[in-house]
Amino acid sequence: MVSVKDIAARCKVSVATVSKALNGYSDISKEKREYINAVAKEMGYFPNSAAIALKTNRTYNIGILFLDAANNGLTNEHFARVLQGVKEEAEERGYDITFISNHIGGRTMTYTEHCHYRGVDGVVIACIDFDAPEVIELVNSGIPVVTIDHVFHNTTSVISDNVRGIQDLVKYAYGMGHRRIAFIHGDDSSVSRDRLASFYRTLDELGVEVPEEYVLVCPYRDTKRAAEMTVQLLSCKEPPTCILYPDDFTAIGGVNVIEQKGLKIPEDISVMGYDGNSYARAMEPPLTTLEQDSDALGRSAAAHLIHMIEKPKTALVERVVVEGKVLVGRSVKKI
Repeated sequence: MVSVKDIAARCKVSVATVSKALNGYSDISKEKREYINAVAKEMGYFPNSAAIALKTNRTYNIGILFLDAANNGLTNEHFARVLQGVKEEAEERGYDITFISNHIGGRTMTYTEHCHYRGVDGVVIACIDFDAPEVIELVNSGIPVVTIDHVFHNTTSVISDNVRGIQDLVKYAYGMGHRRIAFIHGDDSSVSRDRLASFYRTLDELGVEVPEEYVLVCPYRDTKRAAEMTVQLLSCKEPPTCILYPDDFTAIGGVNVIEQKGLKIPEDISVMGYDGNSYARAMEPPLTTLEQDSDALGRSAAAHLIHMIEKPKTALVERVVVEGKVLVGRSVKKI
């Protein structure tokens, strides 16, 4: 590994002069600074992260706390794209990322302890039980934190516009002539609560009553439970003409059981999903869904966190809303 001493020997200057050039000090000439930096680049020099941390009191390392209730991890396409957005934005700004856990090498530690252990400058929290004591401890620890799709009063949150998303889907179905619209929503969370309230409010504004049996709960990405809920809806005395599922993956469970009953989509019943994942477009017929801007969620979270890290005196607690858009497939019939 090339050291500062190696560069100094090559340039025939002191180690102190090389250090000043690499750190952009103005008390050496521009020409000498540019020459030393050019030589350092040619020699393949990279600054030592430990040395940078000692000098700047920053590690240029961002923690990511990511854990979904279904334990799908990075197989969840939406959150994989969110985390890719975090990664790309962080790397472009000179930061590495570390996944935060409470189990390291057989040892148990809190999320906050792991953050201190790895020396992260801040943490992005995504898709987790935000009411868990360890999460609340981390949020209140003094470590800069940005949450995705959850609001705490004391930290910045980047939120997908779930209210607008459900509103747009419901209005699309309504515009296609549907009045009997069912909603299988996700488990209790701030996201699910916002979506459910938007579902009821939108239909109320449109003058459409929602029978109690049209609103059911199903864990996200649980195709088996979604199939059971779909059978229940199809068994209603007056079945819905359109079913909205909590996510695209869950919709697969509904689509499968509909086809098993010899029904056709959208001729016999219409379906809609949420997320805009790639397989929604690959289904036959392609699923009408709400495409979340997953990349923008991740990039915005990383950008706001880095601002909090680098300019803490100017950082405000913000609620950043990222809009999605309806992807029209062929799964909703015009009636």
